[in-house]
Amino acid sequence: MLAPEGRKILVGLMVVTFVCGVTGYGYEMSYLKVFYYIFGLLFVFSLNFFRDPKRITPAGENLLIAPADGKVVLVKDVDDDVVGKAKQVSIFLNVFNVHSNKMPIGGVVESVDYKKGEFKAAFDHSASDVNEQAIVVLSRGNQKIKIKQIAGLIARRIHCYAKVGSTVKTGERFGFIMFGSRTDLIVPFNSEVNIKVGNKVTGGMTIIGHFSPRI
Repeated sequence: MLAPEGRKILVGLMVVTFVCGVTGYGYEMSYLKVFYYIFGLLFVFSLNFFRDPKRITPAGENLLIAPADGKVVLVKDVDDDVVGKAKQVSIFLNVFNVHSNKMPIGGVVESVDYKKGEFKAAFDHSASDVNEQAIVVLSRGNQKIKIKQIAGLIARRIHCYAKVGSTVKTGERFGFIMFGSRTDLIVPFNSEVNIKVGNKVTGGMTIIGHFSPRI
């Protein structure tokens, strides 16, 4: 399955590759043969980048599921302006990871904000604060969960489809980030986080902890 965000790019690359190949070999134009291989490689790379396989999300009311594919680069305690005392999990997505984002838990979308910013390398921890990002806040009972889609050095476009007031399910696809990025998950401090820095996770599938409702 291919991500809809990549269809125009893939079609464009396919057409250019085809034209360069037919013209280059048909008329023995060496420079077009070179472009044929260049655009062909770009097409293959993009075909891999825009893959978006269906995922089977584990069942469980209070499970916390990875919101993205990639490598865990940070797990720490934070004081968040919305969530309050919280735990943050940051996942770095390289260009070979699937780049669609999944809801880590079900809830009601309370807010969606887009923050303009810098384009530092996504593995730099300062990127969480200064880089361009989309911020989604979920309400679950009387607690909040924050998800950040963060642009990186190459990533310059964030797609966020979460709608304020909508009810979302765990594992539901809500966005896509183009070409290398970072996804941060910020959950209440009483939640259990069971992953460590260096762990590799699969968005919509890997259980990273348990949400603890406030009583």
